[in-house]
Amino acid sequence: MMPKKKLEGLIAATVTPMTPDGQINLPVIAQYVDYLVSEQNVKNIFVNGTTGEGLSLSIQERKQLAEEWMLQGKDKLDHVIVHVGALSLLESQELARHAAAIGASGIAVIAPSFFKPANKDELLGFLQKVASEAPTVPFYYYHIPALTGVKIRVEELLDGIREQIPTFQGVKFSDTDLLDFAQCINKNEREQFVFLYGVDEQLLSALAIGANGAVGSTYNYLGRQTNLMLQAFAKPDLALARKYQFLLGEFLSSVIKLGFGVAQTKAVMTFVSGIPMGPPRLPLLSASEEFIAKAKAKLESIVWPDSD
Repeated sequence: MMPKKKLEGLIAATVTPMTPDGQINLPVIAQYVDYLVSEQNVKNIFVNGTTGEGLSLSIQERKQLAEEWMLQGKDKLDHVIVHVGALSLLESQELARHAAAIGASGIAVIAPSFFKPANKDELLGFLQKVASEAPTVPFYYYHIPALTGVKIRVEELLDGIREQIPTFQGVKFSDTDLLDFAQCINKNEREQFVFLYGVDEQLLSALAIGANGAVGSTYNYLGRQTNLMLQAFAKPDLALARKYQFLLGEFLSSVIKLGFGVAQTKAVMTFVSGIPMGPPRLPLLSASEEFIAKAKAKLESIVWPDSD
């Protein structure tokens, strides 16, 4: 069983390594864990989320991945949060039971995105039915309206949520609406909920509002630098923290212009870590050679502040 440390700081949204023919590549996960811990100083992970192509994987694949991360992360990682959201309530419940059985530190769920919940009660009903299948596991709502199309404000969702979901612990907030995020924190200070921000290029703004930590894809390969930003913010040395945020933003701004998604994240992870992450699963297409060359050149051109 993992130590019950508080979930805070950086959480890497892991990519799902795949073989050239598109099968999940479990054998490289041991190396991936060691890389995150030793090279990036990141000891918390979020598995089978957006970056991990969770909704493109079969239920069996998602279980295998969760098991492998738990196995390889034993005694090395502090938290393994498993995303168990699915379009089917029954599949989501099955994944929740499985995550509980393997000892996951927490489970997270996105709103269903084909038949969408139209209001708070519909969304809460779905989340409650999933959470109840893992009654001893901390539960997190994963808010990502740009992809789900579900724009129910989190501030509204959290009002009285513990009465419906006793295991509710917090939110992965992947949206740029900092007003909603701020209201969540302001209204729930007594609850000790965990608020994890999910838009990497705005992390410093979220920290200023009161975020406990962050879940993101860039922490796979820029975790070390982002950790230094967190340290600077905590000191507080805001000028240094801003410098880190600006440089992280400079990289992201340049790759976003080229088209930056899961496929491109896998390519960046491959050249930074040396671990082959493979192609994405269709309908996503592999990053172009041009993208890889430009992203690599941009990353190498950035001069990070002296860590002293």
